[in-house]
Amino acid sequence: MSHLDITSNCKKRKRGEKVFRFKNFGENGYPVEFDGSFRENVKALLELGYSESNICTGIPSWSFQLEVSCHPPFYILLFVIEEPIEASLDHYCCKHCLYVGDVLVPLLLLSFNFLTTLDCLLSGWGEHLICNKKYHFVLPSKDTVIAFLNREGNFDGEISVKGNKFNIAELQGHMMHGVFHSDGFGHLLCVNGLEAGSNLSGRQIIEFWDRLCTGLQARKVSLNDISQKRSMELRLLHGIAYGEPWFGQWGYKFERGNFGVTEPIYQKAIGTIQGVPLCILVHYLSNTNPDLPSIISKYQTLSDYSLATLGDLFRFMFELKSHLPEDNSIDACTTGIVIEPNCRWSAKRIEMATRVIVESLKRADFRWVSRQEVRDAARAYIGDTGLLDFVLKSLGNRIVGNYLVRRSLNPVTKVLEYCLEDVSNIFPAQESININNSKVKARYKITRCQVMKDMYYFYKYVVKDQKQTVNMGILTAIQAASRIILDTKFLAKDYYTEFPCRVELGLEGKLKLYCTVFLRNNEEIANEGINKAMPPFECITLKSNATFDELKQQVERNFKELYWGFRGFAVESILNLNAKGSDLVFGLVEVGQKMVFEGSNRERGMINELIYESGNNNRVVDCPCGTKDDDGERMVSCDICEVWQHTRCVRIPYHQEIPHIFLCSRCEHEIIISPSLP
Repeated sequence: MSHLDITSNCKKRKRGEKVFRFKNFGENGYPVEFDGSFRENVKALLELGYSESNICTGIPSWSFQLEVSCHPPFYILLFVIEEPIEASLDHYCCKHCLYVGDVLVPLLLLSFNFLTTLDCLLSGWGEHLICNKKYHFVLPSKDTVIAFLNREGNFDGEISVKGNKFNIAELQGHMMHGVFHSDGFGHLLCVNGLEAGSNLSGRQIIEFWDRLCTGLQARKVSLNDISQKRSMELRLLHGIAYGEPWFGQWGYKFERGNFGVTEPIYQKAIGTIQGVPLCILVHYLSNTNPDLPSIISKYQTLSDYSLATLGDLFRFMFELKSHLPEDNSIDACTTGIVIEPNCRWSAKRIEMATRVIVESLKRADFRWVSRQEVRDAARAYIGDTGLLDFVLKSLGNRIVGNYLVRRSLNPVTKVLEYCLEDVSNIFPAQESININNSKVKARYKITRCQVMKDMYYFYKYVVKDQKQTVNMGILTAIQAASRIILDTKFLAKDYYTEFPCRVELGLEGKLKLYCTVFLRNNEEIANEGINKAMPPFECITLKSNATFDELKQQVERNFKELYWGFRGFAVESILNLNAKGSDLVFGLVEVGQKMVFEGSNRERGMINELIYESGNNNRVVDCPCGTKDDDGERMVSCDICEVWQHTRCVRIPYHQEIPHIFLCSRCEHEIIISPSLP
């Protein structure tokens, strides 16, 4: 029986089968020691997986059951699918590699500066060699599992069925789907959190993915950031608030911009939109957006510091939202405690205990009181010590009425202490105003929902969808900066760590070297002295008495197993080293040294240009925005010069079909000025 029969809220598997904790899965030692290369770490992990037979027809697959929580019991499945290149739909091209990397300028191979040059060569993902295998890591949602089991397609479309073959990785709507090439470069393809119907938040999912990448020792991981929060683009919201996209919290940074956007342009746009003064917004937009001044005034009143710019306002709104309890407002006379459906105490009893604790803290005149003192004072009114312990545990940094119950660990006594903080001053209350006035409280009542509504108001009417009648000065700059930030979707995180300077003696007297290969072409490319990117260094383990012949065989075998285009690769020489095959390796090179091996590809019918992820891409791109290569956006080709340009840049609306005949502005101009035929 397949473990697909276990849904997202499944029961524990039968006795004896392994269950792993979701919260630490991927950390070193959980479930294995990740102390090898990426391929070695993946193999070690899959040895603990449950072999699946029907989630991907004819493709090796494994599953892991992960325990998210034990009270109540909640489990999810992780599928790992090993996709050989023969089964890949994109046999000669990974579109994710093609779009995420910058185009490489071919560099000359200089023998003395090769390693410095190599670092430059590795910047373009389209220049990566095609690997023999990919590894898909999938957290399926309940909907995708059901859709797959029913063989009726998912909610975004039907499953493509060819020859009665099925592949769960082809479904859309997973909680998470990431793919790694076997050389350690990967792509995070999707993250679907609570708003998409997942049982996990987006933060939980991305933290899980980050642990996997770190543990497996991935080299570099890219993603296409199209994340949204209630129909608002998160990369724009977080860019305004924090100067980086939402994924920046986990180290993902600018990798490539679309429509000709470069990193300096992106950073300039971030700084521009963050620094917009709120007073200027009120001056220009208050007539067309009458709610704008009151919203700004409300949050200025709530803040302890001056909100002078748009960046200040958005950052405060995010911080305020994160401190508000779910579905409760600052001035609500509630406990602020989230009560589980299976809680042993009723909401009324919890509220009564909370009021007793708050009153006892009031009598302390806003000083810090130890947990035991608070508990003893409350026991005079509440006899249920279990209830008191539950409320004290839940009240830390919660708002009750007009008071914030603070909890802190005393750094000297190491004892938990509590105190009250009066937060009624968040209202513009003068001596003549009664804070208990219901109208005043209603006016300044703040909930999480209200914060999101106010954020959406600014997003729609100020940041993104300004009316053309007010496009003047700094307001025009807001529109331009927003467009640039939205055109920056390709992010990447570099997980690579430098090799250790000193490599200790390995097991059984084996030592390590770090090797890569340089493909010597025999065609016209070699005549020009130009070479494409070399693969990254791989760790080669050798016996202490190994010879150079054995080292060459090991390098050939390693790179043949790793790269599709190196099936016929043969090592011919070692860069900057003249050694005989019978010489001992560690008599001439140091342990842990980087070495470059030159050779040629002797596979018949193998075209060297087609062994790279970019394939034989002869498309010429020359767009008015400055783009010189394909960035994945919709393009149109001129019917005369065959140059490709963005449809947006040549003013073809996205909802409009591409015309059957299209002429670029240059060809159109040449036709106009050319003499008419007789």
